[in-house]
Amino acid sequence: MQTASTNICERMGCSQELSEFKRYIMIGCHLCNKSIHEISLLLNIPSTNSGTITKWKQQGTTATQPRNGRPCK
Repeated sequence: MQTASTNICERMGCSQELSEFKRYIMIGCHLCNKSIHEISLLLNIPSTNSGTITKWKQQGTTATQPRNGRPCK
């Protein structure tokens, strides 16, 4: 029997970081005037990853930045 948390992860997908390659493909598609919806369908990623494009516009990088808070044990 599956727990509720595993079942949700299977249905909705657990969050994972995009590879650097996919991030740069997203930027390339954006520069070719593709919409967020078209990019998400093309790369088979959720449209909520539009933050990658926003971060690229503001900071000029797609690298993952360290997060605030208590470090993991």
